[in-house]
Amino acid sequence: SLELPSKLHLPTAAMLSLLALPNAYTLGGVRARSPARMGASPVMGWDMKTITPDGTLEQRVEGKTRKTWTFNDLSKDRVQVAVKSEGRPVKADIQLWIGPDWTPFTLKAYSEDGKERPIQALIGTRNKAAMIEVRNVGEYEFPFSAAANYADASMASKADPPAAHGERVDGGALRSFPLDAGSEKLEVVLNTDGKQLNARVELLNAPNNPKQTFEVFTNNGELNSLSVCFDTPDPGNTVRIVNLAPVEFPCYIHLNEM
Repeated sequence: SLELPSKLHLPTAAMLSLLALPNAYTLGGVRARSPARMGASPVMGWDMKTITPDGTLEQRVEGKTRKTWTFNDLSKDRVQVAVKSEGRPVKADIQLWIGPDWTPFTLKAYSEDGKERPIQALIGTRNKAAMIEVRNVGEYEFPFSAAANYADASMASKADPPAAHGERVDGGALRSFPLDAGSEKLEVVLNTDGKQLNARVELLNAPNNPKQTFEVFTNNGELNSLSVCFDTPDPGNTVRIVNLAPVEFPCYIHLNEM
């Protein structure tokens, strides 16, 4: 029989401890550690297929018309919305209605190409019975499809980062962040410490050439943070964020490239 030495040399011991790691993968019969990307997180389901796998919640919205979705589960407070087209531009107004005459959250969204860069957002309902309205403010020739549904727990948590952990932007100020050429998606969250949130987020692919924009207003940026996801199929992108509120209403920026 083959007897192993009582003491292993250091390189051999290090190799065995490496192979015992749980996040190892097998390649050609040899296990090695899987590479980890710093700051990366798994790509979550932002697209319309995640919202409505069977397509029952998807509605076609013609130009100058609107569609609504009703939400009555008071135990949930986050709704996921997606808007796409067949390659045409998308111009949409998304509103949260609570009660007969209260609209605490409005979002104006634009995309140059609703297929390559769909509109994807999370909207808080404040644990109240609510309705989401998606209005096509584009021309009659530019219809799009939209869907809305309650977000699952993993998606809903994306809209709740602590405001203190973000980069502060005072009212009237602007911030720009170049994106990594290998990024496929960018998650953006803007929130406040309970004050109003009035800001614009733009995805630029050339100097002053916005491919996609979101403009948000809410009376409480803590209960209704702006949480959106950009698809970035082309390299050379920059995200530009402008706080449109007066100087006494700062907001906080949280970015996650994937």
